[in-house]
Amino acid sequence: MGFSTVTGGLIFHRTATRELVESLVVAHQEDATANLFAMYRLFYEELPRPIQPLKKASNAQELVLENPTTNPDRKKREPGLRSRIRCATAGGRGVGRSFTVRNVHLSEFAFWPGRKLITYAGIMQSVPDQPDTMVVIESTANGYDEFKDLWDDAVDAWGRGERDGFMPIFFAWWEMPEYRRPVPADFQPTEEEEAIKATYHLDDEQLVWRRWCIRNNCGGDLDLFRQEYPASPDEAFVASGRCIFDQAALILRRQQVRNLERSVGRFVYDYDGSTINNIRWVDAWDGEIIIYQEPEDGHPYVIGADTAGEGSDFFVGQVLDNATGRQVAVLRQESGEGEFVRQLYCLGRYYHDALLGVEANFSTFPNTELERLGYRNLYVRETLDNYTNKPRQSYGFRTDRISRPLIISELVELAAQRLELIQDHETLGEMLTFVRNEAGRAEAQEGKHDDCVMALAIAHHIRPQQRYTVEAAKEAGGAVWDDSMWEDYNNASPEEREYLIKKWGEPKQ
Repeated sequence: MGFSTVTGGLIFHRTATRELVESLVVAHQEDATANLFAMYRLFYEELPRPIQPLKKASNAQELVLENPTTNPDRKKREPGLRSRIRCATAGGRGVGRSFTVRNVHLSEFAFWPGRKLITYAGIMQSVPDQPDTMVVIESTANGYDEFKDLWDDAVDAWGRGERDGFMPIFFAWWEMPEYRRPVPADFQPTEEEEAIKATYHLDDEQLVWRRWCIRNNCGGDLDLFRQEYPASPDEAFVASGRCIFDQAALILRRQQVRNLERSVGRFVYDYDGSTINNIRWVDAWDGEIIIYQEPEDGHPYVIGADTAGEGSDFFVGQVLDNATGRQVAVLRQESGEGEFVRQLYCLGRYYHDALLGVEANFSTFPNTELERLGYRNLYVRETLDNYTNKPRQSYGFRTDRISRPLIISELVELAAQRLELIQDHETLGEMLTFVRNEAGRAEAQEGKHDDCVMALAIAHHIRPQQRYTVEAAKEAGGAVWDDSMWEDYNNASPEEREYLIKKWGEPKQ
């Protein structure tokens, strides 16, 4: 698309029209460095002679814009711009150090050799924190690497309204006006092409070009096309490793949910140390909770929650409408177990006392605290009493060598059949980097998170402990129980009856 050229044009203009400007260009390999230097030399040579700045004879891929004379008096009278453009190759010792640069172009950063972040840090320390400086990091994506981390940081910062760092700019193949071909009379889009067309608002000429490019430029390899001609950042940054979900489907779904209507905020409440009252929702741009659908009268809800542990950084709660299986809200917070439990409590109450299943592997506090607060619809599992050797009921969900593969397999099956039920952009992003490692274990790719994935898997697994049907409005004086609910109640022990009343409400007599 020519972004190295346009970046070179900007840097050349900023260097060749001002005094005492140092600019640096770093490419991933020597032939690329030579090509970029040749481009800068061409820019200079094609300038009209009256505006060509004085140029000192240069070598080692430096364009030195100063008076080439060896006469000190003449050089003092007419020094020239005394500006310079250096072109270097990544991996060389001391690249970018020991001098101050105002313009930087880091080309094909994802393909730099060695410890690229060390080279990057050295270069960035040479750029003063002053107005009128510019750094462009330009690259084809190369999986989930340091370039992806820089991209994600920029996207996150830009989303928070921070405008004093890097601006993330992605260009999709379908933005190129020449990437289209005439439509044959017998052209019929495939199901995949129809989905792409709807997601990116393409026309048939673009689809015909896409077919042509896959066949002729990519040897029929669809994955190679997605790598070289990505339609979205997700498609560009394809995770290395074997993703256990359908990556192409996830990428499309991430595009489809990007602009869904949502409310972002948190719950505020009165808390005296023992009870939570006066729960209110407040909108907040930095809120921990995203609501995609408000609770509907009579609908049953389920919340699966994953707590921080084993290197995980986030506490997550996933809310499902149990009548449809649709994800309707997400709670995601980075720290604070106590506040996470209180937000979960409020979220569960907000969604009609949703069935709440909290992962109990690393801490018993969330379930114990929810029970203390009086939350009346906690997920119950059977465990073996170590003293009596008899089954007993315990709150919370435990992931172990048996349950973990099971709930993950269930989520894989759901995603294959009903991916439209998942609405959260962050959750879909975690699914993209949930891979099978060399030992065959499904887990988050190194450096990524799986909190949203595991919470969603728990939520779907515990659904049978909540009703699936939409309930008629409760009549005054008590809840309306159907025949199956009465049957369960009549066959229950006194302790179980007490639990059912808490779960369903006092029956109308």
